[in-house]
Formats: sequence, C-alpha cells, structure tokens
Amino acid sequence: MKKQLCIAAAFLFAALSPLSLSACSTDPLPDPDKLNIMGKRSDLQKPYMTRIFQRYEESGQGELNIMAIEDAVYEAKAQDYFRKGKAPDIFLHFHNADLNSFDLGNTFAVLNGESWVDDLTDSAKAYCSDGNANIIGLPFWESSVSGCYYNKTLLKEKGFEASATQEDFNGLCAALADLGQVPICWPAQCSWMMQFGLDPVFADDPELLASLNRNETGLDEIPAVKNMVQWIADAAEKGWFGEDYLDTGWDDISGKLSSGEAAMTFIWDSWFYTDFKAGKYSIDDFALMPAFLNTVPEGTYEGGNLNMMMVNKNSAKCDEALAFLSFCATPENYNAAFEGIATVSCFKGLTSNIQSKMVTEAQASISRKERVSTASTKIVGYSADDLAVLLSDLFRHKYSTAECLRKMNENRIMHAQEQGAAGF
Repeated sequence: MKKQLCIAAAFLFAALSPLSLSACSTDPLPDPDKLNIMGKRSDLQKPYMTRIFQRYEESGQGELNIMAIEDAVYEAKAQDYFRKGKAPDIFLHFHNADLNSFDLGNTFAVLNGESWVDDLTDSAKAYCSDGNANIIGLPFWESSVSGCYYNKTLLKEKGFEASATQEDFNGLCAALADLGQVPICWPAQCSWMMQFGLDPVFADDPELLASLNRNETGLDEIPAVKNMVQWIADAAEKGWFGEDYLDTGWDDISGKLSSGEAAMTFIWDSWFYTDFKAGKYSIDDFALMPAFLNTVPEGTYEGGNLNMMMVNKNSAKCDEALAFLSFCATPENYNAAFEGIATVSCFKGLTSNIQSKMVTEAQASISRKERVSTASTKIVGYSADDLAVLLSDLFRHKYSTAECLRKMNENRIMHAQEQGAAGF
C-alpha cells in the first residue's frame, strides 16, 4: 500500500529457513538455481506473502530466493540491480510514479493473456493496467482504506470524540496536548502521510492535476499544498507529534498506539491485522475517521494501493515466473494466503478474508469522502521519499516552509525530466 522510506523490521521467515538466509543478506544476489523474487523487506514479511512462499515451496514446484531490500533504499537499489544485469525474475512494485524509473515496455511482461485476469476485480484490474489497458502485474496484496485511525477508548476516557472537520480536529489535538497526551503518532521516517492530504487536491480537480503534469504550475503555487505543509510544520512545533517523532519509523507505530502513548495515526485498516500488536489497548479500541491534513475542510480517506508481482520478461526463468503468478492466483492458494486478513478482495474468488469492523462502522463517511489514490500514482515526478526527506529537513529547521515547498517542486521537476516527461 502506502509504505515507503521506512526503516523496516528484522526480516525473519521462521518457518522458511531456506528463504531467511538470502533475505538477511546485505546485498542479496539472484540465485541461478531458484526463482528470484525481489521486494521491500517490510512488504515481503507480510503474513500472506510468507504463506504463499511457503505454500509454493511445499508444493514441490520449485525453490524461491527472496531478495529483500531495505525499504529506504529500495527504488535506487532495484534500479542498480536492473542496470547491472542482476535483476530478479519477479519484481514487486506499486503502480506509482516511482515505477516510471524502470523501462516498463522493455523489461516487464504484458499479462493480458494469463488465465487469472478474469478473476481480478474491476478495481484491481484497473490499478494494474498501464495507459494502454495492458495488465502489467498480479495484484497480490491487501486493499485497504486509509485515514485517521484513533483510539476511541482513550478519547472517551478523556472526554473527547472523533472529529468531523479540520477545525474540530485541530481543537482535539490541542486539547489532548494540553493534557500531556501525544495526539498523533507521526512516523517521520516514513513517507506515505502527505499523499493522504494531496489526494483530494488533485482527485477533486483533474484540470489542476493536468496543469501540474504539463509543468504549467508548481506544487509551491497551490494554496492547498501550502496549507498542508504549514499545518504539518505547525503541528510538530506544537508538540502534536510528541518528542521523538523524528526517530519514529515503521517498527515503532504499533507500540505507540497499543500503549496509549499516541492517540491517533494516519494509516490503513489492514495494518492492524498484519503489524499491530496489542498492549494496553487492542484492535477493538480503535476506530476510523477522515485524515485531516488541512487541504479539505471535511478530511479524506484514500482507497487502496496494490503491490504488484511483475515478471521480468528478459529472465531465463520467465515461464517459471509466470507459472508462479498463476500459482498465487489460484483460488485455493490465495484463499489460504489471505485467510483472516482484513482486506477488500482483489480476486473475485476470495472468500477467506475478513472485513475490518473499523471500516464497516465508518462506511457512510467513507462513501462521502473517499478519494482514489492520486498523488503517488498520477503526479508526474512524484517521489514520496523526497517529500519525506524535505519534511524532515523542515522539522529540523533547515528550511523554511516556503523553501521546503520550493524544493519539493524542484525535485518533482528533476524526476519528471529524468523520466523524459513531456513539458519538462
């Protein structure tokens, strides 16, 4: 989904000792005798991923070499692997702006003719299609709803309730901070949070998005973007993120929420079923409201992003890789992998998943305020990693808000030029 630029947890496949050894290597190498799968370390440790890997090996159809790359360097490291002829047979990636850095047409197989295509839901199929309606990957991932997940029990204990507007949310954060409670767990070492605020700016105004992508306007010229960056900077200064938010990464979010140290965070529902570990508070203590980042008055929810399994068509194991995708896309296998996982299905035949109570209880609000993922998928030159680094510099007072915005736009233009985008 939205995880980029995170310091990932230690990668241990306890039940898969052949996989663990390769995955723990600093620079994992492809194994000529195995099917090589490359992905971000934190992505590859998801339970449905480890389940499908184990199920495949136990089927006797082949052995896997899991090439786990640290999240923070995944994009650059992966490009280096491809340039040096060390590319994997199967490559995991979200269909976002970073994917444009790879030579898609000359690198990855078009999957239109695969037997599993008709089993994809319409939304999953659309997400995995390129501009020419070609399927470029198998969406073997959880589809979630992103927003502000809050500890309803903690808020009730302190006499508060969920917010309906940005003004209400600001008041809630201020009141919690006055009581010595950290309002928001803001993992500054991660980078997905800003896209929640950006999504409605561009999803609600396609012409603004088109103007940005034609390089006729800049991020630093858009009032809503300015409002968001200023709000985030002010929130940090007011102590709404706590004291150690700059050192907070992926592994730290669960503890801060389950202990009650932080009351809220901007994340997605399936995270609670894959990464959250109960402490003083359990999953039953949490609920969902819109994410408020000062771009739209009533907040927003983001629809799911999907990690795709893409096949390297230049690999000597291309046929084996395609067969692995077919294995993953078989109902018996994906139902075993996603059993008990809270997700909206990517497959029509998926029946073993569960629906998050947090999402079902907020369904009316979601129906009104949800936007399709837009920032990371449709803004030319968008780099979540860059935004996270610049925001970190802003927090450390290296840049003013205006300077940070200017650098954000300059970096976007630089990436667009590297990708050969028209108008840049």
